[in-house]
Amino acid sequence: MLELNKSGTDRSGPGRLPAQGPGPDAAPDTRPAAGSPGPDASAGRVPLRPYLIAGALLCALYFLYAYFQYARFGSPSWDLGIFEQEVRAYAGFDAPIVDIKGPGYLILGDHFSPIVALLAPLYWIWPSAESLLFAQAALFALGAVIVGRTTQQILGGRSGLCVTVAYGLSWGIQEAVKADFHEIAFAVPLLALVCRALLLKRYTAALLWSLPLVLVKEDLGATVAVVGFLLFVYGRRLQGALLAAFGVAAFVVTLVVLIPAASSAGRYDYWTKIDKNGEQDVSMLDSVLGALNSSVKIEMLVFLIGITAFMALRSPLTLLIVPTLGWRLLSQDSNHWGMVWHYSAILMPVLFLALADGVRRSRGSRRPWLASYAKVAVPVAAAIAVAMTQHLPLRDLLRPETYRTDDARTQAARAALDAIPAGARVETDITLMAHLTSDRTVYWVGGAPGTAPDIVAINLDFGWSRPIQDPVAYAEQLHPEARYRLKHRGGSFVVMERTTPEPAKIPGVRGD
Repeated sequence: MLELNKSGTDRSGPGRLPAQGPGPDAAPDTRPAAGSPGPDASAGRVPLRPYLIAGALLCALYFLYAYFQYARFGSPSWDLGIFEQEVRAYAGFDAPIVDIKGPGYLILGDHFSPIVALLAPLYWIWPSAESLLFAQAALFALGAVIVGRTTQQILGGRSGLCVTVAYGLSWGIQEAVKADFHEIAFAVPLLALVCRALLLKRYTAALLWSLPLVLVKEDLGATVAVVGFLLFVYGRRLQGALLAAFGVAAFVVTLVVLIPAASSAGRYDYWTKIDKNGEQDVSMLDSVLGALNSSVKIEMLVFLIGITAFMALRSPLTLLIVPTLGWRLLSQDSNHWGMVWHYSAILMPVLFLALADGVRRSRGSRRPWLASYAKVAVPVAAAIAVAMTQHLPLRDLLRPETYRTDDARTQAARAALDAIPAGARVETDITLMAHLTSDRTVYWVGGAPGTAPDIVAINLDFGWSRPIQDPVAYAEQLHPEARYRLKHRGGSFVVMERTTPEPAKIPGVRGD
Protein backbone atom coordinates (compact mmCIF):
# COMPACT_ATOMS: atom_id res chain seq x y z
CA MET A 1 0.00 0.00 0.00
CA LEU A 2 1.03 3.57 -0.48
CA GLU A 3 2.87 4.93 2.56
CA LEU A 4 3.92 8.38 3.71
CA ASN A 5 6.67 7.57 6.21
CA LYS A 6 10.32 8.48 5.81
CA SER A 7 11.88 5.47 7.43
CA GLY A 8 11.33 3.18 4.45
CA THR A 9 10.08 0.36 6.71
CA ASP A 10 6.91 -0.71 8.48
CA ARG A 11 8.42 -0.01 11.93
CA SER A 12 7.19 3.53 12.44
CA GLY A 13 4.31 3.93 14.83
CA PRO A 14 0.79 4.44 13.58
CA GLY A 15 0.01 7.98 12.48
CA ARG A 16 3.62 9.10 12.57
CA LEU A 17 4.43 11.63 9.84
CA PRO A 18 7.83 12.87 8.76
CA ALA A 19 7.14 16.23 10.41
CA GLN A 20 7.46 14.47 13.80
CA GLY A 21 11.05 13.54 13.01
CA PRO A 22 14.03 15.88 12.64
CA GLY A 23 13.29 19.46 11.64
CA PRO A 24 13.73 20.70 8.07
CA ASP A 25 17.21 22.00 8.73
CA ALA A 26 18.53 18.84 10.35
CA ALA A 27 21.20 16.84 8.56
CA PRO A 28 19.75 14.03 6.47
CA ASP A 29 19.92 10.50 7.85
CA THR A 30 22.53 8.70 5.78
CA ARG A 31 22.47 5.40 7.64
CA PRO A 32 22.07 2.34 5.42
CA ALA A 33 18.59 0.83 5.44
CA ALA A 34 18.18 -2.93 5.45
CA GLY A 35 21.64 -3.69 4.19
CA SER A 36 21.70 -1.22 1.33
CA PRO A 37 23.64 2.03 1.23
CA GLY A 38 21.70 5.22 1.88
CA PRO A 39 21.26 7.62 -1.02
CA ASP A 40 23.74 10.21 0.14
CA ALA A 41 26.35 7.66 1.16
CA SER A 42 26.31 5.89 -2.18
CA ALA A 43 25.81 8.91 -4.42
CA GLY A 44 29.47 9.58 -4.92
CA ARG A 45 30.20 5.96 -5.79
CA VAL A 46 27.71 5.68 -8.66
CA PRO A 47 29.48 6.14 -12.00
CA LEU A 48 27.78 8.31 -14.57
CA ARG A 49 29.35 6.80 -17.70
CA PRO A 50 27.28 3.58 -17.89
CA TYR A 51 24.08 5.61 -17.71
CA LEU A 52 25.25 8.05 -20.35
CA ILE A 53 26.02 5.11 -22.63
CA ALA A 54 22.61 3.57 -21.92
CA GLY A 55 20.97 6.94 -22.52
CA ALA A 56 22.78 7.38 -25.84
CA LEU A 57 21.64 3.92 -26.97
CA LEU A 58 18.04 4.64 -26.01
CA CYS A 59 18.17 8.02 -27.74
CA ALA A 60 19.41 6.30 -30.89
CA LEU A 61 16.61 3.70 -30.73
CA TYR A 62 13.91 6.33 -30.19
CA PHE A 63 15.17 8.58 -32.96
CA LEU A 64 15.72 5.68 -35.35
CA TYR A 65 12.12 4.60 -34.97
CA ALA A 66 10.75 8.15 -35.26
CA TYR A 67 12.97 9.03 -38.21
CA PHE A 68 11.97 6.04 -40.33
CA GLN A 69 8.31 6.49 -39.48
CA TYR A 70 8.67 10.09 -40.71
CA ALA A 71 10.69 9.06 -43.78
CA ARG A 72 7.98 6.57 -44.76
CA PHE A 73 5.31 9.30 -44.46
CA GLY A 74 3.74 7.43 -41.56
CA SER A 75 2.97 10.27 -39.12
CA PRO A 76 -0.06 9.16 -37.08
CA SER A 77 -1.49 12.64 -36.50
CA TRP A 78 -1.16 16.31 -37.36
CA ASP A 79 0.72 17.10 -34.13
CA LEU A 80 4.24 16.99 -35.57
CA GLY A 81 3.28 19.57 -38.18
CA ILE A 82 1.59 21.71 -35.52
CA PHE A 83 4.64 21.74 -33.26
CA GLU A 84 7.00 22.45 -36.14
CA GLN A 85 4.93 25.49 -37.11
CA GLU A 86 5.08 26.64 -33.49
CA VAL A 87 8.84 26.14 -33.15
CA ARG A 88 9.44 27.71 -36.57
CA ALA A 89 7.56 30.82 -35.40
CA TYR A 90 9.60 31.02 -32.20
CA ALA A 91 12.80 30.55 -34.21
CA GLY A 92 11.82 33.54 -36.33
CA PHE A 93 10.98 35.60 -33.21
CA ASP A 94 7.32 35.66 -34.23
CA ALA A 95 4.14 34.93 -32.31
CA PRO A 96 3.44 31.16 -32.28
CA ILE A 97 0.87 31.13 -35.08
CA VAL A 98 -0.14 27.62 -36.15
CA ASP A 99 -2.13 27.77 -39.38
CA ILE A 100 -2.81 24.03 -39.28
CA LYS A 101 -5.23 24.69 -36.43
CA GLY A 102 -6.78 27.51 -38.46
CA PRO A 103 -5.49 30.53 -40.40
CA GLY A 104 -3.77 32.89 -37.96
CA TYR A 105 -4.41 30.58 -34.98
CA LEU A 106 -2.41 31.51 -31.85
CA ILE A 107 -1.44 28.13 -30.40
CA LEU A 108 -1.21 29.43 -26.82
CA GLY A 109 -5.00 29.66 -26.97
CA ASP A 110 -5.13 25.88 -27.46
CA HIS A 111 -2.53 24.42 -25.11
CA PHE A 112 -0.24 26.54 -22.93
CA SER A 113 3.23 25.17 -23.75
CA PRO A 114 5.64 28.11 -24.09
CA ILE A 115 8.53 25.85 -23.06
CA VAL A 116 8.77 24.55 -26.65
CA ALA A 117 10.40 27.89 -27.51
CA LEU A 118 13.57 26.32 -26.07
CA LEU A 119 13.81 24.31 -29.28
CA ALA A 120 14.33 27.42 -31.38
CA PRO A 121 18.19 27.28 -31.28
CA LEU A 122 18.11 23.66 -32.45
CA TYR A 123 15.71 24.65 -35.23
CA TRP A 124 18.10 27.40 -36.39
CA ILE A 125 20.66 24.64 -37.00
CA TRP A 126 18.28 21.97 -38.26
CA PRO A 127 15.07 23.53 -39.69
CA SER A 128 13.05 20.36 -40.06
CA ALA A 129 10.48 18.30 -38.20
CA GLU A 130 13.27 15.77 -37.70
CA SER A 131 14.92 18.15 -35.23
CA LEU A 132 11.85 17.92 -33.00
CA LEU A 133 11.90 14.12 -33.19
CA PHE A 134 15.57 14.13 -32.17
CA ALA A 135 14.92 16.55 -29.30
CA GLN A 136 12.17 14.32 -27.96
CA ALA A 137 14.35 11.22 -28.22
CA ALA A 138 17.09 13.01 -26.28
CA LEU A 139 14.70 14.23 -23.58
CA PHE A 140 13.20 10.78 -23.10
CA ALA A 141 16.70 9.27 -22.91
CA LEU A 142 17.76 11.93 -20.39
CA GLY A 143 14.87 10.77 -18.23
CA ALA A 144 16.28 7.23 -18.38
CA VAL A 145 19.71 8.45 -17.23
CA ILE A 146 18.18 10.27 -14.26
CA VAL A 147 15.85 7.43 -13.30
CA GLY A 148 18.49 4.71 -13.61
CA ARG A 149 21.31 6.47 -11.79
CA THR A 150 18.99 7.59 -8.99
CA THR A 151 17.81 4.02 -8.56
CA GLN A 152 21.38 2.77 -8.15
CA GLN A 153 22.11 5.52 -5.64
CA ILE A 154 19.12 4.37 -3.61
CA LEU A 155 19.26 0.59 -4.00
CA GLY A 156 22.84 -0.18 -5.02
CA GLY A 157 23.95 -3.22 -6.98
CA ARG A 158 22.84 -3.54 -10.60
CA SER A 159 19.37 -2.25 -9.90
CA GLY A 160 20.05 1.05 -11.68
CA LEU A 161 20.78 -0.51 -15.07
CA CYS A 162 17.80 -2.87 -14.71
CA VAL A 163 15.48 0.06 -14.07
CA THR A 164 17.07 1.98 -16.96
CA VAL A 165 16.09 -0.89 -19.26
CA ALA A 166 12.61 -1.15 -17.72
CA TYR A 167 11.99 2.58 -18.05
CA GLY A 168 13.58 2.85 -21.50
CA LEU A 169 11.42 0.08 -22.92
CA SER A 170 8.26 0.97 -20.97
CA TRP A 171 5.08 1.13 -23.01
CA GLY A 172 4.41 4.74 -22.03
CA ILE A 173 7.68 5.92 -23.57
CA GLN A 174 7.45 3.70 -26.64
CA GLU A 175 3.91 4.81 -27.48
CA ALA A 176 4.98 8.46 -27.10
CA VAL A 177 7.83 7.88 -29.55
CA LYS A 178 5.36 6.40 -32.02
CA ALA A 179 3.03 9.40 -31.59
CA ASP A 180 5.67 11.83 -32.94
CA PHE A 181 6.67 14.96 -31.03
CA HIS A 182 4.66 16.44 -28.15
CA GLU A 183 5.41 19.10 -25.59
CA ILE A 184 5.27 16.57 -22.74
CA ALA A 185 8.79 15.49 -23.76
CA PHE A 186 10.04 18.34 -21.55
CA ALA A 187 8.02 17.13 -18.57
CA VAL A 188 9.65 13.69 -18.59
CA PRO A 189 13.17 14.69 -17.41
CA LEU A 190 11.74 17.47 -15.22
CA LEU A 191 9.55 15.02 -13.33
CA ALA A 192 12.47 12.61 -13.07
CA LEU A 193 14.54 15.39 -11.47
CA VAL A 194 11.70 16.29 -9.11
CA CYS A 195 11.31 12.69 -7.95
CA ARG A 196 15.08 12.26 -7.67
CA ALA A 197 15.32 15.31 -5.44
CA LEU A 198 12.48 14.07 -3.24
CA LEU A 199 14.06 10.65 -2.82
CA LEU A 200 17.48 12.11 -2.02
CA LYS A 201 15.90 14.58 0.44
CA ARG A 202 17.00 17.58 -1.59
CA TYR A 203 13.76 19.39 -1.04
CA THR A 204 14.71 22.82 -2.31
CA ALA A 205 15.88 21.23 -5.55
CA ALA A 206 12.54 19.41 -5.82
CA LEU A 207 10.74 22.74 -5.50
CA LEU A 208 12.91 24.44 -8.12
CA TRP A 209 12.70 21.60 -10.66
CA SER A 210 8.91 21.52 -10.37
CA LEU A 211 8.41 25.21 -11.22
CA PRO A 212 9.04 24.93 -15.00
CA LEU A 213 6.36 22.24 -15.29
CA VAL A 214 3.67 24.94 -15.44
CA LEU A 215 5.21 26.06 -18.76
CA VAL A 216 4.99 22.57 -20.29
CA LYS A 217 1.22 22.11 -20.33
CA GLU A 218 -1.71 23.73 -18.61
CA ASP A 219 -2.72 20.73 -16.47
CA LEU A 220 0.69 20.26 -14.86
CA GLY A 221 0.05 23.02 -12.34
CA ALA A 222 -2.03 20.41 -10.50
CA THR A 223 0.99 18.06 -10.48
CA VAL A 224 3.13 20.86 -9.04
CA ALA A 225 0.54 21.27 -6.28
CA VAL A 226 0.96 17.58 -5.40
CA VAL A 227 4.75 18.08 -5.19
CA GLY A 228 4.00 20.85 -2.70
CA PHE A 229 1.78 18.48 -0.73
CA LEU A 230 4.58 15.91 -0.56
CA LEU A 231 7.06 18.54 0.62
CA PHE A 232 4.58 19.52 3.32
CA VAL A 233 4.19 15.91 4.44
CA TYR A 234 7.96 15.40 4.40
CA GLY A 235 8.34 18.21 6.91
CA ARG A 236 9.06 21.21 4.66
CA ARG A 237 5.77 22.82 5.62
CA LEU A 238 6.37 26.37 4.43
CA GLN A 239 7.99 25.34 1.14
CA GLY A 240 5.29 22.75 0.56
CA ALA A 241 2.41 25.11 1.29
CA LEU A 242 3.84 27.83 -0.96
CA LEU A 243 4.52 25.41 -3.80
CA ALA A 244 1.06 23.86 -3.53
CA ALA A 245 -0.51 27.32 -3.63
CA PHE A 246 1.64 28.24 -6.64
CA GLY A 247 0.62 25.07 -8.47
CA VAL A 248 -3.08 25.62 -7.87
CA ALA A 249 -2.81 29.30 -8.84
CA ALA A 250 -0.89 28.46 -12.04
CA PHE A 251 -3.45 25.81 -12.95
CA VAL A 252 -6.40 28.16 -12.46
CA VAL A 253 -4.84 31.25 -14.02
CA THR A 254 -3.67 29.33 -17.09
CA LEU A 255 -7.05 27.71 -17.76
CA VAL A 256 -9.26 30.65 -16.79
CA VAL A 257 -7.17 33.66 -17.86
CA LEU A 258 -4.16 32.97 -20.09
CA ILE A 259 -5.58 30.45 -22.55
CA PRO A 260 -8.93 32.25 -22.99
CA ALA A 261 -7.04 35.52 -23.54
CA ALA A 262 -5.04 33.93 -26.37
CA SER A 263 -7.98 32.03 -27.84
CA SER A 264 -10.13 33.60 -30.54
CA ALA A 265 -13.11 31.84 -28.93
CA GLY A 266 -12.30 33.37 -25.53
CA ARG A 267 -12.43 30.05 -23.68
CA TYR A 268 -10.54 26.85 -22.93
CA ASP A 269 -11.90 24.44 -25.53
CA TYR A 270 -10.93 21.21 -23.80
CA TRP A 271 -13.51 21.55 -21.04
CA THR A 272 -15.80 19.88 -23.56
CA LYS A 273 -13.73 16.71 -23.31
CA ILE A 274 -15.21 16.28 -19.82
CA ASP A 275 -18.70 17.79 -20.01
CA LYS A 276 -19.73 16.60 -23.48
CA ASN A 277 -19.99 13.18 -25.08
CA GLY A 278 -20.51 14.07 -28.71
CA GLU A 279 -23.45 16.45 -28.65
CA GLN A 280 -24.75 15.15 -25.33
CA ASP A 281 -24.05 17.09 -22.13
CA VAL A 282 -22.45 15.13 -19.29
CA SER A 283 -22.61 16.33 -15.69
CA MET A 284 -19.52 16.31 -13.51
CA LEU A 285 -21.18 13.72 -11.27
CA ASP A 286 -21.73 11.42 -14.23
CA SER A 287 -18.09 11.94 -15.31
CA VAL A 288 -16.88 10.98 -11.83
CA LEU A 289 -19.18 7.97 -11.57
CA GLY A 290 -18.04 6.86 -15.02
CA ALA A 291 -14.32 7.21 -14.30
CA LEU A 292 -13.87 3.43 -14.36
CA ASN A 293 -16.71 2.51 -16.69
CA SER A 294 -14.50 1.06 -19.41
CA SER A 295 -12.30 -2.02 -19.58
CA VAL A 296 -9.83 0.12 -21.56
CA LYS A 297 -9.36 2.40 -18.54
CA ILE A 298 -8.96 -0.50 -16.14
CA GLU A 299 -6.44 -2.19 -18.43
CA MET A 300 -4.43 1.02 -18.60
CA LEU A 301 -4.39 1.35 -14.80
CA VAL A 302 -3.33 -2.26 -14.31
CA PHE A 303 -0.47 -1.94 -16.79
CA LEU A 304 0.63 1.39 -15.30
CA ILE A 305 1.27 -0.20 -11.93
CA GLY A 306 2.11 -3.63 -13.33
CA ILE A 307 5.20 -2.39 -15.18
CA THR A 308 6.73 -1.59 -11.78
CA ALA A 309 5.94 -5.10 -10.52
CA PHE A 310 3.33 -3.28 -8.39
CA MET A 311 6.04 -1.90 -6.09
CA ALA A 312 5.20 1.71 -7.01
CA LEU A 313 2.18 1.35 -4.72
CA ARG A 314 4.58 1.38 -1.77
CA SER A 315 5.77 4.92 -2.48
CA PRO A 316 4.06 8.28 -1.90
CA LEU A 317 5.61 9.46 -5.18
CA THR A 318 2.76 7.62 -6.89
CA LEU A 319 0.49 10.47 -5.80
CA LEU A 320 2.13 12.55 -8.54
CA ILE A 321 0.33 10.58 -11.24
CA VAL A 322 -3.13 11.34 -9.81
CA PRO A 323 -3.76 14.72 -11.56
CA THR A 324 -2.92 13.37 -15.01
CA LEU A 325 -4.88 10.18 -14.45
CA GLY A 326 -7.75 12.24 -13.05
CA TRP A 327 -8.47 14.26 -16.18
CA ARG A 328 -7.88 11.27 -18.43
CA LEU A 329 -10.40 9.10 -16.57
CA LEU A 330 -12.95 11.94 -16.46
CA SER A 331 -12.57 12.64 -20.18
CA GLN A 332 -15.26 11.49 -22.58
CA ASP A 333 -12.63 11.12 -25.32
CA SER A 334 -11.64 7.46 -25.60
CA ASN A 335 -8.22 8.48 -26.95
CA HIS A 336 -7.33 9.51 -23.39
CA TRP A 337 -8.20 6.21 -21.76
CA GLY A 338 -5.88 3.58 -23.13
CA MET A 339 -2.23 2.74 -23.55
CA VAL A 340 -1.65 4.37 -26.94
CA TRP A 341 -0.59 7.93 -27.80
CA HIS A 342 1.69 10.03 -25.62
CA TYR A 343 -0.43 10.62 -22.54
CA SER A 344 1.31 8.12 -20.26
CA ALA A 345 4.90 9.19 -20.99
CA ILE A 346 5.02 11.72 -18.15
CA LEU A 347 3.93 9.01 -15.71
CA MET A 348 6.90 6.74 -16.49
CA PRO A 349 9.69 8.55 -14.56
CA VAL A 350 7.38 8.96 -11.57
CA LEU A 351 6.38 5.30 -11.50
CA PHE A 352 9.88 3.89 -11.94
CA LEU A 353 11.36 6.08 -9.22
CA ALA A 354 8.36 5.12 -7.09
CA LEU A 355 9.40 1.52 -7.81
CA ALA A 356 12.88 2.25 -6.43
CA ASP A 357 11.40 3.96 -3.38
CA GLY A 358 8.94 1.12 -2.87
CA VAL A 359 11.73 -1.46 -2.95
CA ARG A 360 13.78 0.56 -0.46
CA ARG A 361 10.81 0.84 1.89
CA SER A 362 10.03 -2.86 1.62
CA ARG A 363 13.49 -4.30 2.20
CA GLY A 364 13.21 -3.93 5.96
CA SER A 365 9.55 -4.85 6.20
CA ARG A 366 8.36 -7.08 9.04
CA ARG A 367 6.37 -9.00 6.47
CA PRO A 368 8.78 -11.69 5.23
CA TRP A 369 7.01 -12.15 1.90
CA LEU A 370 7.26 -8.43 1.15
CA ALA A 371 10.93 -8.22 2.07
CA SER A 372 11.65 -11.25 -0.11
CA TYR A 373 9.66 -9.86 -3.01
CA ALA A 374 11.52 -6.55 -2.78
CA LYS A 375 14.73 -8.42 -3.61
CA VAL A 376 13.41 -9.52 -7.01
CA ALA A 377 11.00 -6.68 -7.90
CA VAL A 378 13.52 -4.73 -9.99
CA PRO A 379 14.54 -7.62 -12.29
CA VAL A 380 10.88 -8.62 -12.53
CA ALA A 381 10.03 -5.08 -13.74
CA ALA A 382 12.85 -5.27 -16.30
CA ALA A 383 11.61 -8.67 -17.51
CA ILE A 384 8.07 -7.29 -17.88
CA ALA A 385 9.34 -4.38 -19.99
CA VAL A 386 11.36 -6.66 -22.26
CA ALA A 387 8.45 -9.09 -22.67
CA MET A 388 5.96 -6.32 -23.49
CA THR A 389 8.26 -4.90 -26.15
CA GLN A 390 7.29 -7.83 -28.36
CA HIS A 391 3.97 -6.01 -28.85
CA LEU A 392 5.20 -2.39 -28.77
CA PRO A 393 6.54 0.03 -31.41
CA LEU A 394 10.29 -0.55 -30.97
CA ARG A 395 9.74 -4.15 -32.02
CA ASP A 396 9.50 -2.76 -35.56
CA LEU A 397 13.22 -1.97 -35.49
CA LEU A 398 13.82 -5.70 -35.91
CA ARG A 399 11.76 -5.80 -39.12
CA PRO A 400 13.61 -5.14 -42.42
CA GLU A 401 10.62 -3.33 -43.93
CA THR A 402 10.97 -0.61 -41.29
CA TYR A 403 14.07 0.67 -43.07
CA ARG A 404 12.64 0.61 -46.59
CA THR A 405 12.05 4.09 -47.92
CA ASP A 406 12.07 3.20 -51.62
CA ASP A 407 8.66 1.56 -51.88
CA ALA A 408 6.13 2.87 -54.41
CA ARG A 409 4.05 4.80 -51.86
CA THR A 410 7.05 6.64 -50.42
CA GLN A 411 8.38 7.49 -53.87
CA ALA A 412 4.96 8.81 -54.91
CA ALA A 413 4.81 10.97 -51.77
CA ARG A 414 8.26 12.42 -52.50
CA ALA A 415 7.22 13.21 -56.06
CA ALA A 416 4.19 15.06 -54.74
CA LEU A 417 6.43 17.10 -52.44
CA ASP A 418 8.66 18.00 -55.37
CA ALA A 419 5.62 19.35 -57.21
CA ILE A 420 4.89 21.84 -54.41
CA PRO A 421 7.04 24.99 -54.64
CA ALA A 422 8.82 26.38 -51.58
CA GLY A 423 6.99 29.28 -49.99
CA ALA A 424 3.58 28.16 -51.24
CA ARG A 425 0.44 28.16 -49.15
CA VAL A 426 -0.63 24.51 -49.06
CA GLU A 427 -3.76 22.77 -47.83
CA THR A 428 -3.13 19.11 -47.15
CA ASP A 429 -3.81 16.08 -44.95
CA ILE A 430 -1.63 14.38 -42.34
CA THR A 431 0.42 12.34 -44.83
CA LEU A 432 2.45 15.20 -46.33
CA MET A 433 1.90 17.81 -43.62
CA ALA A 434 5.04 17.51 -41.48
CA HIS A 435 7.20 17.39 -44.63
CA LEU A 436 5.90 20.78 -45.76
CA THR A 437 5.86 22.90 -42.61
CA SER A 438 9.55 23.88 -42.67
CA ASP A 439 9.30 26.15 -45.72
CA ARG A 440 5.62 26.47 -46.65
CA THR A 441 2.48 27.86 -45.04
CA VAL A 442 0.42 24.77 -44.32
CA TYR A 443 -3.30 24.44 -43.62
CA TRP A 444 -5.32 21.41 -42.58
CA VAL A 445 -7.53 20.20 -45.41
CA GLY A 446 -10.98 21.67 -44.93
CA GLY A 447 -9.76 23.93 -42.12
CA ALA A 448 -8.92 27.08 -44.07
CA PRO A 449 -12.09 28.45 -45.70
CA GLY A 450 -11.66 31.61 -47.71
CA THR A 451 -7.88 31.34 -48.03
CA ALA A 452 -7.75 29.97 -51.60
CA PRO A 453 -4.36 28.31 -51.02
CA ASP A 454 -1.87 28.10 -53.85
CA ILE A 455 -1.82 24.31 -53.64
CA VAL A 456 -4.23 21.61 -52.48
CA ALA A 457 -2.35 18.32 -52.03
CA ILE A 458 -4.10 15.20 -50.82
CA ASN A 459 -3.53 11.50 -50.36
CA LEU A 460 -6.55 9.75 -51.83
CA ASP A 461 -5.85 6.74 -49.58
CA PHE A 462 -5.82 8.85 -46.42
CA GLY A 463 -9.07 7.32 -45.16
CA TRP A 464 -11.70 9.82 -46.17
CA SER A 465 -15.27 9.28 -44.98
CA ARG A 466 -16.26 9.36 -48.65
CA PRO A 467 -13.88 8.43 -51.48
CA ILE A 468 -12.73 11.45 -53.51
CA GLN A 469 -13.60 10.68 -57.14
CA ASP A 470 -12.73 14.09 -58.64
CA PRO A 471 -9.83 15.80 -56.75
CA VAL A 472 -10.12 19.08 -58.68
CA ALA A 473 -13.84 19.32 -57.95
CA TYR A 474 -13.06 18.55 -54.30
CA ALA A 475 -10.51 21.40 -54.13
CA GLU A 476 -13.02 23.81 -55.65
CA GLN A 477 -15.68 22.58 -53.25
CA LEU A 478 -13.34 23.50 -50.38
CA HIS A 479 -12.60 26.88 -51.98
CA PRO A 480 -15.45 28.07 -54.21
CA GLU A 481 -13.72 31.45 -54.45
CA ALA A 482 -10.94 29.92 -56.59
CA ARG A 483 -10.35 27.56 -59.51
CA TYR A 484 -7.82 24.74 -59.57
CA ARG A 485 -6.21 22.45 -62.10
CA LEU A 486 -4.40 19.15 -61.74
CA LYS A 487 -0.66 19.75 -61.52
CA HIS A 488 0.64 16.32 -60.50
CA ARG A 489 -0.70 12.85 -59.86
CA GLY A 490 1.33 9.85 -58.79
CA GLY A 491 0.04 6.81 -56.97
CA SER A 492 -2.54 7.97 -54.45
CA PHE A 493 -1.11 11.51 -54.24
CA VAL A 494 -2.70 14.40 -56.10
CA VAL A 495 -1.47 18.00 -56.29
CA MET A 496 -3.74 20.78 -57.56
CA GLU A 497 -2.65 24.37 -58.14
CA ARG A 498 -4.80 27.50 -58.13
CA THR A 499 -5.32 29.10 -61.55
CA THR A 500 -7.18 32.21 -60.41
CA PRO A 501 -5.52 35.25 -58.75
CA GLU A 502 -4.75 35.17 -55.05
CA PRO A 503 -7.48 36.80 -52.92
CA ALA A 504 -6.83 40.40 -51.94
CA LYS A 505 -7.52 39.51 -48.31
CA ILE A 506 -6.57 36.13 -46.91
CA PRO A 507 -7.99 35.11 -43.49
CA GLY A 508 -5.31 34.94 -40.84
CA VAL A 509 -2.67 36.62 -42.97
CA ARG A 510 -1.66 40.16 -42.08
CA GLY A 511 -0.68 42.51 -44.87
CA ASP A 512 2.74 44.15 -44.92
